[in-house]
Amino acid sequence: MRILLANKFYYHRGGDCTYTINLESLLKQYGHEVALFAMQYPENIETPWSEYFPSEVKFSGGVENVKAALRPFGTGEVKQAFNRLLDDFKPDIVHLNNIHSQLSPVVAEIAKKRDIRVVWTLHDYKLLCPRYDCLRNENVVCKSCFTDKKQVLKNRCMKNSLSASIIAYLEAVKWNRQQLETSTDVFICPSRFMYDKMIQGGFNPEKLCILPNCADIDKAKRENYCYKEDYYCYLGRISHEKGVETLVNAAKQLPYHLKIIGGGPLKEILEEKSKEYSNIEFLGYKYWEDIKEIVGKARFTVIPSEWYENYPLSIIESLCLGTPVLGANIGGIPEMIEEGKTGMLFESRNVENLRDKIQEIVAFDFDYKWIAEKSQQRYSGEIHYKKVMDVYHKNNL
Repeated sequence: MRILLANKFYYHRGGDCTYTINLESLLKQYGHEVALFAMQYPENIETPWSEYFPSEVKFSGGVENVKAALRPFGTGEVKQAFNRLLDDFKPDIVHLNNIHSQLSPVVAEIAKKRDIRVVWTLHDYKLLCPRYDCLRNENVVCKSCFTDKKQVLKNRCMKNSLSASIIAYLEAVKWNRQQLETSTDVFICPSRFMYDKMIQGGFNPEKLCILPNCADIDKAKRENYCYKEDYYCYLGRISHEKGVETLVNAAKQLPYHLKIIGGGPLKEILEEKSKEYSNIEFLGYKYWEDIKEIVGKARFTVIPSEWYENYPLSIIESLCLGTPVLGANIGGIPEMIEEGKTGMLFESRNVENLRDKIQEIVAFDFDYKWIAEKSQQRYSGEIHYKKVMDVYHKNNL
């Protein structure tokens, strides 16, 4: 089978990128031909398919701003590049991932007009929320745009800017539910939570299926899953919606050592506020081999999210390394954690509850090897591949 994977970036930038790269490897492993479509970007992995990639767009002022503002609506450059790739590769399946803004859903429209089956894995809520994360500027969880996209204008959800919010609104109008459903055969929802939200947003259940993401199990294998050191950790973007500030405020009240892996807009701010607390350590960005060592030896990881997380890769990776997870009870997170077996849950945004749960999980006796083995089986490429093939062959899950 010839499969074309599309994602706005083609390097390990976030969960959507990592899933795309893992899926590419998995499909090739089973003998399929795979092509790629992404935006030109300096950090992209080298690939012969880059000759088809449209140029990079970014908001940097002047003409670049205009170019970036037009891209979400489907520019001529993207259309020409994608059509050329379709002509040359002739895919049986076009599998979309995170394509908004830098590529746009015009690629789904083009593929469908050629009678190519279009499958779209949803990594965020962009089809329901013009801002993509279901948060207002004050970081309040919001579902107003599910049924009325004009709310993005009323609340100036995009960077508290009217002009940015107008672009987001016009994009939502251009790529409305009817247009998206016409251009897409199946929307893959990694979580039941995402599936339910898509139905709340008016999407046809017959166009939806639930298929959790997978992981590269081989890279998660360790010699001794039971060896743990005396610390816990956070892995991910250091930003408001990720709840890292809530975690830091809880950690300040406890004697346990916290290691924070990642970067983001709040890193320097939180680092400065925590400098007098020797038990809180900011490690910055790390590559996988370091992450594997740090997360693998941690007593547990904390995912303190304050937005509707879909199906976080950080949880999958932690569990496959044999490290239990203390997760916020929001979005798809509760679906991934078995209370008292693979981790625990706490009330999102609640510092006191998080503090208490950290104390509880520290004292809990987990079977780390069992967690690793169960999770590696649950998120194995073999299982994921069989289910993806069902979707490709029109047998929705």
